Amino acid sequence: MKLQYLGTAAAEGQPAIFCGCALCLEAARRGGKDIRTRSQALVDDSLLIDFPPDSYWHMVRHGVDLPRIRHLLVTHTHQDHFYPEEFFYRRPGFCQTEGLLTLYGNDALKARMDGYLLRTGSSYGDSKLACVELAPFVSHQVGQHRVTPLLAAHDRAERCYIYQVEGGGKRLLYGNDTGIFPEATWAHLQGTVFDIISLDCTHGREAEGSNHMGVPDLISIRRRLEDAGCVKDSTLFVATHFSHNGGLLHDQLVEALAPVGYLVAYDGMVAEG
Repeated sequence: MKLQYLGTAAAEGQPAIFCGCALCLEAARRGGKDIRTRSQALVDDSLLIDFPPDSYWHMVRHGVDLPRIRHLLVTHTHQDHFYPEEFFYRRPGFCQTEGLLTLYGNDALKARMDGYLLRTGSSYGDSKLACVELAPFVSHQVGQHRVTPLLAAHDRAERCYIYQVEGGGKRLLYGNDTGIFPEATWAHLQGTVFDIISLDCTHGREAEGSNHMGVPDLISIRRRLEDAGCVKDSTLFVATHFSHNGGLLHDQLVEALAPVGYLVAYDGMVAEG
């Protein structure tokens, strides 16, 4: 299974928009892996996860063939993960695309899409879009992948998801935005072995655990995943979704996370498991 990280930042990006803090200034000076756009990922070149305001730049920078993408998973509808205004340009006169793009996510996704279409005078038909509501812990065939939405610990006003994605005999746990998983999610995960486990590290060196995570949380959650029988010798652990407020640049994140068995994602990185 191929997992490409198109963007690896929290909502404000890195350097953060409008920010002049020391970390943002240093990130801008260093460039490279310290430049982080809003979070998005691509599985096996065919399944897109989340649709942030930086999706256009991800298409250009990483060579993503967006006209051919048919399936989009949405973790939740916060603006840094779901920016439907770009769908206006799927309408006739703006692009030439023949295929249908199907969005999958929670109940808030359908409500957000319906509101957007009403506000812009668009429709699912003229935008070549469809929207499918997924129930927690119920698997659904999404193109060549089997997808199971799991409950996240993130926004109490919305039923946010993390995702279990299976395809080609491989299994991915895509786990941001979330704090330490709810007990219902732990119950589902028991004994399920993953090839790649990708987790939130918004808070950098600090523990958080309630709606995001930091390095101490990643250490404890890895131990619990191991105890739950979710890990084999070849399982890749990857940290992503970083904020400048976490206080760590890329090399500092590597210094903190490599000894406890995590790769540190950067924009464009490919993980294969």
